[in-house]
Amino acid sequence: MNKGELIERIAREQKITKKKAAEVVDSVLSTIVSSVKKGDEVRLVGFGTFYRAKRNARTGVNPQTGARMKIPAKKVPKFRAGAAFKSAVS
Repeated sequence: MNKGELIERIAREQKITKKKAAEVVDSVLSTIVSSVKKGDEVRLVGFGTFYRAKRNARTGVNPQTGARMKIPAKKVPKFRAGAAFKSAVS
């Protein structure tokens, strides 16, 4: 399922227009992104938690040349599925 299909399904199930459903989906996603960007966790009980983690610096290898290169540390978004989500999938 892609974003467009998600919007269509929400619109159908909630009996709202696709435009309104798209606004809601965009608002939810932008709120999650901005919160995680600030370093906050977004916990959706039963679904999961979106959070920011630090990836340490490491040494990598260029696959074309075989040369070693330094990969800098950075912050990355992560998601940890909740118990209800895990049990629904399995």
